[in-house]
Amino acid sequence: MITFDRVTVMYAEAAQPTLRDVTLEIAEGELCLVMGSTGTGKSTLLRCVNGMMPTFTGGTLAGRVVVAGRDTRFYPPRDLADVVGVVGQDPLAGFVTDTVEEELAYGMEQLGVPPDVMRKRVEETLDVLGLADLRRRALYQLSGGQQQRVAIGSALATHARVLVLDEPTSALDPTAAEEVLAGITRLVHDLGVTVLVAEHRLERVVQYADRALWLPGDGTVRVGPPAEMLAISDVAPPLVELGRRLGWTPMPLSVRDARRAAAPERERLAGMTPPISAPATGTELLRAARILVRYGEVTAVREADVTLRSGEIVALMGRNGSGKSSLLWALQGSGPRQGGTVNVAGVDPARQSASQARALVGLVPQNASDLLYLDTVADELARSDLESAARPGTAAATLRRLAPAVDPTTHPRDLSAGQQLALVLAIQLTAAPRVVLLDEPTRGLDYTAKAELVRVLEELAADGHAVLVSTHDVEFSARLAHRVVVMAEGDIVSDGPAADVLTASPAIAPQIAKILAPLPFLTVGAVEAALTEAGR
Repeated sequence: MITFDRVTVMYAEAAQPTLRDVTLEIAEGELCLVMGSTGTGKSTLLRCVNGMMPTFTGGTLAGRVVVAGRDTRFYPPRDLADVVGVVGQDPLAGFVTDTVEEELAYGMEQLGVPPDVMRKRVEETLDVLGLADLRRRALYQLSGGQQQRVAIGSALATHARVLVLDEPTSALDPTAAEEVLAGITRLVHDLGVTVLVAEHRLERVVQYADRALWLPGDGTVRVGPPAEMLAISDVAPPLVELGRRLGWTPMPLSVRDARRAAAPERERLAGMTPPISAPATGTELLRAARILVRYGEVTAVREADVTLRSGEIVALMGRNGSGKSSLLWALQGSGPRQGGTVNVAGVDPARQSASQARALVGLVPQNASDLLYLDTVADELARSDLESAARPGTAAATLRRLAPAVDPTTHPRDLSAGQQLALVLAIQLTAAPRVVLLDEPTRGLDYTAKAELVRVLEELAADGHAVLVSTHDVEFSARLAHRVVVMAEGDIVSDGPAADVLTASPAIAPQIAKILAPLPFLTVGAVEAALTEAGR
C-alpha cells in the first residue's frame, strides 16, 4: 500500500537530512506506530505519504514515495485526497467550516460522495466518536479534545484507504482515546485500512500496533515488531520501562501481559509502602471561591472552589469538555467569569494590569503557538528575558533543558508542535510567577522532555511557587502531582492526594498502578526504590 524507496529529505540550511535513504513497505490493513523523540522527523515522514512534503513544507525530497500505486512526485496532495486521510497536530488549523456536522461532511463533499451515503457516514462517525450531542456546535466553542475528535472524524468519514494520524490522542482524555483507537483498529481489521500513527504517549497505542517505525534521530528509520523496537528505542512507555528494569523477555505490550509477568514482583512488594510526596504545608497563594463560567446557555464551570499553596503541585483532570481550561482562564484573570472570587496575594488578577497579573499568575495555553509572534526562537527568548526582568539567557537555558535540539535561528512557526510548546513553556516560566497554570503542557513532548518538565516544575514548587496542571496525561500526573482534582460537567467531583485519586478509577490509573494493583505504586521509580530497599 505504501512504499518508501531510498527517500531522503533535506530542509534548507539544515546540517543533515531529516530522513536519510529510507526504504520500507507498509502493507494494506497494517497499523504502524511511528515513534521517536521530539524533532526526529516523525511529522516529516507522515507528510511524505500524502505529498505535502515537499509541496507545502519546503525542502527537497529524493527518492520515491508510492501510495496505492500513485507516485507522489506526479500526484499532488489534492489528487491523493481520496486515498489518504490526514489528521495533523493542530486540529483547529485544518478546519474549513463552522460546525461539527459541516466539518464531518466537508471532505466527502469535495470527493463527490452521494448525499444519502454522506448522511449515513456522518451519523456513523458521530456515534463512533461520541460527538452526537455536539453536531451543531461551533468548532471554535469546543474544547481542544473535542476539536481533535472532530478532526479524526472528518478523516474517518471519507473512508480513505490510508489514514495518517499525527498525535491523534494528545488532547483526548483516557476514555476518549481508547474509544478512538478502538474505532481505528476496527477499520484496520474489518476494512483493511492502512494506518500510520505518530504518538508520544506510547502507552495508549503500542498494544494496537502491528509494526513500529523508530526514528533514532540520525535520519534513518528502523522497522520491526513493536516489542523488538521498544526494547532498543530511546522512548518507551512505563510498562516497557518497568520490563527493561526487571529483565522481562519477551517484552509485554499490554497491561494484561505485564500483570502476568509481574506476579513475582507483586509478592516481593507486598506490604511495602512506596515513597509518597507529602502534601504542601506552605502559605496559601491562591484561593478561588464559587467560580462560575458560562458561554451563552452552556455552563462550563459551576461554582468551583480551588485553593493552591506554595510548594504544591496539583493536577487538574477530567473528560474533554468538563471545564478545565475555562477554570484555568478564570483563575488567570483573562477569561470570562460570571461569578465568584479569585484572590492571589490579596488581589484579583482580573483587576490588574497585564504586567502585574503576569507576575501573579502565569498561564501556558493549549495552543502554544498563540503566544509566538517574533521571527526567530532567539528573538522570542530574548523578549521573554526582557519582559520578565530576568538575566539574559534565562529563557534559553530552560528551553535547552526541555528541547535541546531547537535551533535558535529557526522561525517559531517552523518548529514541531512539541518544540513550540517547549518554547512557550520556557518563555512563561522565565517570569517565575507565584502561581503557574499549565493547560495540557505535555502535548507533543516525548518522555525525555516530560521528565525534564517534571524537574522544572518541581524546582518551581521547591522555590515556593504553586503549580496547577490541567492534563489528560495520567503518567505525567503520577510522576508530578501531590494532589489531583477531577472535574465533570463543570463541577469539581474529587480532590485528594494523587495516590488516592489516581487509583480510584481504572480510567485515570497509570500503567504501573494497573500492573501492580492492589499495591499502591504509581511509577517505575517508586517500584525500583522499593525493590532496592528490599535488597534486590
